[in-house]
Amino acid sequence: MHFQCIVVEFKTMNCWIRHAHSEDLPAIVAIYNASIAGRQATADTEPVTVAARTPWFSDHCPNRRPLLVAEDERGIAGWLSLRSFYGRPAYHATVELGYYVAPDRQRRGIGRLLLTEAVARAPGCSIRTLLAFVFAHNAPSVRLLTAFDFTPWGRLPAVAELDGREYDVLIMGRRLSLEPPQ
Repeated sequence: MHFQCIVVEFKTMNCWIRHAHSEDLPAIVAIYNASIAGRQATADTEPVTVAARTPWFSDHCPNRRPLLVAEDERGIAGWLSLRSFYGRPAYHATVELGYYVAPDRQRRGIGRLLLTEAVARAPGCSIRTLLAFVFAHNAPSVRLLTAFDFTPWGRLPAVAELDGREYDVLIMGRRLSLEPPQ
């Protein structure tokens, strides 16, 4: 299956979505690492390395488990990953998604663009269920997922500890039809 790169204009900048290439991994890691200090988007507490993320990157495949990047005139602005859930065959049609936007490009519609593209591509990858594990205090992500028809499917109370404080994690989900939209 072949997907075209889409180009969308957002607030005076051009932004396009494409599948990630190996040369994008340093930018992907940098965006991820930039989110650690904010204690809203990841349970990692220390930066990760490109080498440590290489196996994760290799687990993605455009036709089955896409890793998408949003690119603008300055480079990679954000990314979204659809990765296998729980590693058991019965979950083959379920993925966990994660998305991150560069700090200087947040609140410009890039996360929305990435989610729009992921939801559109998922049925072509035989994906029927999208899951997102998000800190309950991450109001921007909860709002964005809700806008994309994700609903809370569960709450894991006080499962994450960051800087001596405990945080809840929401499990948000959305079921998709494998039928193409008409």
